[in-house]
Amino acid sequence: MIIGLTGSIGMGKSTVAAMFADEGVPVFDADATVHGLLGVGGRLVPTIEAAFPGTTANGAIDRTKLGAAVFGDDAAIKRLEAIVHPAVGEERVAFLAQHTGKRVVFDVPLLFETGGNRNVDLIVVVSAAPDVQRARVLARPGMTVEKFAAILARQTPDAEKRARADHVIRTDISFDETRAQVRAVLASLEI
Repeated sequence: MIIGLTGSIGMGKSTVAAMFADEGVPVFDADATVHGLLGVGGRLVPTIEAAFPGTTANGAIDRTKLGAAVFGDDAAIKRLEAIVHPAVGEERVAFLAQHTGKRVVFDVPLLFETGGNRNVDLIVVVSAAPDVQRARVLARPGMTVEKFAAILARQTPDAEKRARADHVIRTDISFDETRAQVRAVLASLEI
């Protein structure tokens, strides 16, 4: 069974993914995979440098430079996604091959936006109140109100994600309460 875990920026998805891992469920982390593909020796570094010259430093993609090259440019973002998304898909297939027959979590921020929801058996959306989300995101280094707004504009709205979910896990509550929700999702899957 493949559990698709998603949520908008700042909703606490990474925390919930870690809770699933703590419960023994293997987690495929799309963001971590992208970091590996773009890091030192990452297989996408030469391709992205060719597509967006001047975005590498010390053998890795400089995410600040890459962000500056694509921020606010829909065509550039689509070019970047056309490079990154298929590579992440290949890594996901390899992950599944390693965990055949097991319950797994796909931690994918853009699950709906990339059509990945069609490739999972169950959708879990992580959500929090808008003021909590905003505070979390704006506390990140280098984040601005403008960047936050641009990111939200490219993501499926939280209300729509929640409406399309099989389960919603709230993170604007205590860690223990959030963990209890993760355990309840897993308990609902027991036969």
